[in-house]
Amino acid sequence: MIYTALILIIVLSLLVFVHELGHFLTAKRAGIRVDEFGFGFPPRAYSVKRGGTVYSINWIPLGGFVKIKGESGEHASDKDSFASKPLHVRALVLSAGVIMNIVLCWVLLSVGYLIGLPQIVDEGLSPYARITDSKIQVSTVLEGSPAERAGIKSGDTILKVSGVPVTDAQQVRDAALISPGDVFMSVARDGKNIDFAITPERLAIIGKPGIGVALAKTGLVSYPAHIAPLEGAHATWVLTSDILSAFGGLIRDLFVDRKVSVELSGPVGIAFITADVAKLGFRYILQFTALLSINLAIINIFPIPALDGGRLAFLLVEAVRRKPLGRNIETITHNVGFALLMTLVVVITFRDVVKFGDRILQGLGSLFGA
Repeated sequence: MIYTALILIIVLSLLVFVHELGHFLTAKRAGIRVDEFGFGFPPRAYSVKRGGTVYSINWIPLGGFVKIKGESGEHASDKDSFASKPLHVRALVLSAGVIMNIVLCWVLLSVGYLIGLPQIVDEGLSPYARITDSKIQVSTVLEGSPAERAGIKSGDTILKVSGVPVTDAQQVRDAALISPGDVFMSVARDGKNIDFAITPERLAIIGKPGIGVALAKTGLVSYPAHIAPLEGAHATWVLTSDILSAFGGLIRDLFVDRKVSVELSGPVGIAFITADVAKLGFRYILQFTALLSINLAIINIFPIPALDGGRLAFLLVEAVRRKPLGRNIETITHNVGFALLMTLVVVITFRDVVKFGDRILQGLGSLFGA
């Protein structure tokens, strides 16, 4: 539990710190005074002042923050104020955090492709790809299927079917089709080998006998040093497109069908996902951090009050009107938006606590020796 908490703190701190670093560097480059750039959140543990900026280390190690002169519209007459700068400069400063999160994702995936990242191995891979540790894994278990009733879970690695080592997904499908009785399957899960006896039955979804699992051949995929950054860039693009598509589907379902068709996770949910990822090793943590970085970038660029995208929306209104909206209107809008976001976080966190209640109790029990 302590190890998981440490990993979570490091991951979240990296994501937020890099985001704020983008705002800081861009503001400095634009000649805007930065009053403070802090690592972590107050109370302050240590600080030093250099070039008019206070650099601080704070006791709550979850990211960082930057205080920019004139970021709320004040000091508009001062040349070193954010409010005094042209629209395109202010837009760049506001966008810099999102850009840095995208760059971080690219860097992490590029490093990952140097050492090897786990992914589905198919014929669409680059000819430069090097594949090691290939295996057949369960990607999905059909609800109510023989496999689910037997105890097969997503992520299981299939080692043997009827005593024969598995090297291809077709072996499992053939066994389910031709077996007159139970299919005996050995799988690896959490470092242990587990044996199952599964009785195939006719599945309506495929119209023939099966056990109800979707299989994928996975492996560690790596590339030469001069190719890895290109593959990292391509993976970042694909990841961004997929997440935008998922958010688009979420918004469509919310307004058209008036329901949420995907699971949303808050801090508690992310903590438990981190715990599961941490068990798999460094490569998986690398991928997970890249995924969170892109998620943070996309959420921040949405035109939601209190986020970077919301502030960019006000700049767009200013560009159209040729004058800014009143400071009071913008302040109230961002405050209301922040309150709504916090309410959403509380609701999602409550759902996570209900969902992961048993695991929370087990973690507390292990922590206190119960």
